Amino acid sequence: MTEINYMVQGNAAMPDLNEKAMQEWIVAVAQQHHQRVGCLTYVFCDDEYILQTNREFLGHDYYTDIITFDYTNSRHIAGDMVISLDTVRSNAEMLGTPYDTELMRVIIHGVLHLCGINDKGPGEREIMEQHENAALSILPDNVFNK
Repeated sequence: MTEINYMVQGNAAMPDLNEKAMQEWIVAVAQQHHQRVGCLTYVFCDDEYILQTNREFLGHDYYTDIITFDYTNSRHIAGDMVISLDTVRSNAEMLGTPYDTELMRVIIHGVLHLCGINDKGPGEREIMEQHENAALSILPDNVFNK
């Protein structure tokens, strides 16, 4: 059973997402990777919250855009994904990318991790980017309630 939850922590504002369109997109991307979606939770937060999470759970003392906690079992991908909207915004500005596009890239980045795609080893970042771009290419136009 697919269940996707959205929460806010720190001084972040909930993105105005069309949850039905988001679920359809995430399920479609997972299916492309021969996976089924179980329970996913997105925690949208500010930089300070993700820094504290990074320190507490990973022992890392730096800001990041996403931390993925993987609870996947053999039948369904599952996990919690903590996303700093502050870092998403600064990365979008640095890359000259629209904020909404960068947010969707980060949202699906976590799903791709849960599907088994890594980005830390030699050549893996490029592979991850290819999968992110493929996912963004099927992103529905109505994922934001605008």
